Amino acid sequence: MRRFILADSIINDGKVTVSGDLFRHMAKVLRLKAGTSVILADGAGRECTGVITAVGAKSLEIRVEEGPAAPTGDNGPRITLYQGMPKGDKLEFIVQKCTELGVAEIVPFTAARSIAKVTHQRGMERIERWRRIATEAARQSKRRTVPQVTLAENLSEVLQAAQHSVKLLLWEEEQGNRLKETLSGLPIPESIAVLVGPEGGLTAEEAAAASACGFIPLSLGKRIVRTETAGIIILSILQFYWGDIG
Repeated sequence: MRRFILADSIINDGKVTVSGDLFRHMAKVLRLKAGTSVILADGAGRECTGVITAVGAKSLEIRVEEGPAAPTGDNGPRITLYQGMPKGDKLEFIVQKCTELGVAEIVPFTAARSIAKVTHQRGMERIERWRRIATEAARQSKRRTVPQVTLAENLSEVLQAAQHSVKLLLWEEEQGNRLKETLSGLPIPESIAVLVGPEGGLTAEEAAAASACGFIPLSLGKRIVRTETAGIIILSILQFYWGDIG
C-alpha cells in the first residue's frame, strides 16, 4: 500500500481532497485510480488509511477508512541542524539527506563567511522549496514526521534560539575536544543542536560566541569535510550513538 504525506491537505468529515503537487504525483505520475487503498500521513506522526473514491482534472478525493492514530515521533533525541548558508544548491542536498537521517529541524543562517546572501523575499521562496524537498524525502524514506525548515537571519539569532539539552559546534580549528570522548561523557539528551559553518567555516569570533552560549566545539580529528558533508556525518554518528540507527 502506497504512503503519502498530506502536507496542506485536510481531513474533513472522513474525506480528504488532494490537489497541487501531491495530486499531480498521485494521479499523473503514479496514475492511481478510484478504488486504490493508500496510507495517509500528516507529517506530525499521525497516520490513517483510506481509499481513493474519485479522480478529477485538478484534484482527487479519498475516503478515510481508519482514523488517524495517536502521533508517533522518531526515536532518539530531537536534533536541530543550524547550517551556515552554503552557496548554490548545496542546501537542497543537505535538506534531503538530513531528512533521510531523521533530523527534526533545519535552520539555515547567514554566517560571516557565507557567500550566498538571502534577502527576506528570496528566503521565503527558497524556504518553500526546501520544505517541499523535506516532505518528499520524508515520504521516500517512510518517515512519520517531516522536519521543520526555517530561516535565521544571523548567528546571533541562532544562539538565542538554541535552547537544547546538548549543543555541539563542528569547528575545524578545535584542537582539544574530540567527538568520541565528548559524547561518551554526556548523558542521553532530549534534544541536540548542531552548528555547522558555511564554506570556509565559522570565524574565530563566531566560534567564541557559540562557545559562550554553551556550544561545545568539536573536532573530527584529521577529517576536514565540506559543509554539505558535515551535517550528514554528525547526524549519522548521533543517530547511531543515541538514536535509531543500529
